[in-house]
Amino acid sequence: MPASEGANYTPAPMPRPVVGPDEFVFAAAHLDHGHIYAMSEGLIGAGATLKWVYDPDPAKVEAFRTRFPQARVASSELEILDDPDVRLVAGAAVASERADFGLRVISAGKDYFTDKPPLTTLEQLEDVRQATARTGLKYAVYYSERIHVEAAVLAGQLIEQGAIGKVLQVTCLGPHRIGDPGTRPDWFFERDKFGGILCDLGSHNFEQMLYFAGARDADVASASVANHAHPEHPAFEDFGDAHIVMDNGATGFARVDWFTPSGLSTWGDGRTIILGAEGYIELRKYVNIATGPGGGHVFLVNDDGEQHIDATGQVGYPFFGDLIRDCINRTETAMTQEHALKAAELSVRAQLAARDVTPTIR
Repeated sequence: MPASEGANYTPAPMPRPVVGPDEFVFAAAHLDHGHIYAMSEGLIGAGATLKWVYDPDPAKVEAFRTRFPQARVASSELEILDDPDVRLVAGAAVASERADFGLRVISAGKDYFTDKPPLTTLEQLEDVRQATARTGLKYAVYYSERIHVEAAVLAGQLIEQGAIGKVLQVTCLGPHRIGDPGTRPDWFFERDKFGGILCDLGSHNFEQMLYFAGARDADVASASVANHAHPEHPAFEDFGDAHIVMDNGATGFARVDWFTPSGLSTWGDGRTIILGAEGYIELRKYVNIATGPGGGHVFLVNDDGEQHIDATGQVGYPFFGDLIRDCINRTETAMTQEHALKAAELSVRAQLAARDVTPTIR
C-alpha cells in the first residue's frame, strides 16, 4: 500500500530544494568513508552548491569528482576553511579523527556535518560540546539509518501523528556485510580508530532509540561486544549489543554485527521494531527477504488493523533541507545539537561498559 492510502495518517509533503544555486555553499573533505557521497547527494538534492573537495589522497579526490565533477579540487584543508563562501563542511574522516577536524571547521567559523560516529571518546565529546556552546555553530551528524531512509522518516511521522500511542520500547537490528576484508582500509580493523562496534555501527541505533521514543537521555543497562570470526584482526569487533533505559521510561535494545551472508540481496537486513501502547511498527528498511527486491517497508499494526506501506518515493529526506535552513536561520529543526551528541555519548558509554564475550576457545 503506498503511503497516500494509509488510513491512520497523512504523510508530510515531499521535501523540495530550500535554496537556489550558490545560496548555500558547502565543501567536502576527508573522504575516508563512502558515506561522504550520500551526504553530498543529500545536501545537493536540498539545493546546496558543492564548491570544493579535499583529501590528501588524489585517488579519493578523483573518484569523488567522477560523481561530482562540479567540485573544485582544493590544494589543502586550509583552502576550504579560508573560503568565506563556504557555509558548511561535510567530512567522513577516519572515525577517531572526525572530532579534531570538526573543531578546526568550527574554529574557522563554519558549520560541520560529519559521518557517524561523530567522535570516539568522552574527551572528544566534551571538547565538541564546549565548542558548539561557545560558538553556536553546528556539529551535525549523518545518522543515515534514520535520516536517509524513507521507511524511518515515515515511521517518525506515524509516531508523531499518534498511530501507535506512547512509545514503550525500540528494538534496532543493524547487521552489515563485511565483504572482502582485503578491500577494507587498515583503520577499519583498529579499535582505537573506528571506536569499537557499538560506537561505530551502534551510534545509528542509539540515535533511533532516543528519537522514536522521544527521549532526551538514557542509561546503559548492559552491553557486550565480541570478535567471533576475525582472529587475524584481534582489535576488531564483529558483534555487539546493548540495552538502554531512557529518561521517559522507554527501553531500547540494539544489535549490530558484521555477519550478513553473501546470499542476501543487499548489504544488511536492517530492521527497527517500535512498540507503542496502542500498536507497533516494524521497519524492514533495505529488504523484505525472499519477497522481491527493494526496501522501504513499513508494517503498522494498531486498532484500525494491519497495514504494509511502501515508503519508497513517498516522504523523501527532509533532514537535509532542514539542516540548510538551520544553518541559515540558526535554528534546530533538523536535529538538536543536544540530541546528536547524546546519541554519540551513549554509543561511547556503551562501548566503554561492554563486556567482551569473545570466545577463548574457537
